[in-house]
Amino acid sequence: MSGPGPAPAPPDPRTPGAGPGTAVAVGVFDGVHLGHAAILATARAAARGGRCVVVSFDPHPGVVLARTFQPQPPLTPIPEKRERLAALGIREFEVLPFTRELAALEPEDFVARYLVEPHAPHTLVVGENFTLGRDRTGDVPRLRGIGTRAGFTVEAVPLLQIEGAPVSSTRIRGLLAEGRVAEAARLLGRPYDLTGRVVTGEAIGRTLGYPTANLRLHEEKLVPRHAIYAVWTRIAGEPERRPGAMSIGVRPTFGGQVRSLEVHLLDWDGDLVGRDLTVEMVEWLRPEYRFDSKEALVEAMGRDVAEARRILAAAAAGAQPEPTSRKSRS
Repeated sequence: MSGPGPAPAPPDPRTPGAGPGTAVAVGVFDGVHLGHAAILATARAAARGGRCVVVSFDPHPGVVLARTFQPQPPLTPIPEKRERLAALGIREFEVLPFTRELAALEPEDFVARYLVEPHAPHTLVVGENFTLGRDRTGDVPRLRGIGTRAGFTVEAVPLLQIEGAPVSSTRIRGLLAEGRVAEAARLLGRPYDLTGRVVTGEAIGRTLGYPTANLRLHEEKLVPRHAIYAVWTRIAGEPERRPGAMSIGVRPTFGGQVRSLEVHLLDWDGDLVGRDLTVEMVEWLRPEYRFDSKEALVEAMGRDVAEARRILAAAAAGAQPEPTSRKSRS
């Protein structure tokens, strides 16, 4: 009587339908917005409990390649991007220095060198409009052909549509450039925020009865349009979220030339110099104006604080606050 036959070979983790393996999501992921979250959720599901790796680029490819591209700070600097990816369950995050040499690689060479060799993925996850390699020829159909030969499948995630248009970093940048922070928050899935160290200022706000914390950002990051905003604030090391009003601008009433970020915390007094402060942008209040007198400025600041208080109270209660009139935004 013959003995048992040879044990079956273990399944190749790169075979669709097999057990845990490695899924790799590739993209810039600037902003880590709701569209990116959909891609990352697809990658985590594709990993089936195995490794889920995000491969990104720095600096932004547009800075390196486009002759007419106006370099802009990121929506999410690399340290923040790492934290936001971790909050979405991503434990492995690799950043490739983006250069013209990298961009000139044929898609097959890029995939072999930077994806297959280090990670041996069974699934590659990208947005449906993603491209890589020389002349951006590594689109989804070509990547699927490469995957057929290299042993991985390609999941192309459709662009997420909100309010009739795709969610994209470019769209979010445009909203922030117009001061439309509440609309940007709907695409991000969270308020856009700025974090920095409180530094000593000129104490102008205190002399006007509205002391402010002067913020110096830790990382280069896109700052919304010069204006006054209703904001939530978080002091590092404290659990409370405090209401506030923020001024972004050059203080034209006092002849300023350099942009400053100043935050007035409502119903709070103390010294924040040397401490870290995070500011979450909730709603635009008004443009930055040059006032003819300090008295006129103080009256406007009083109205700003009252409007910020109204908007933030409604937000805290879970209501959708009526936004401030935008007729004077332009």
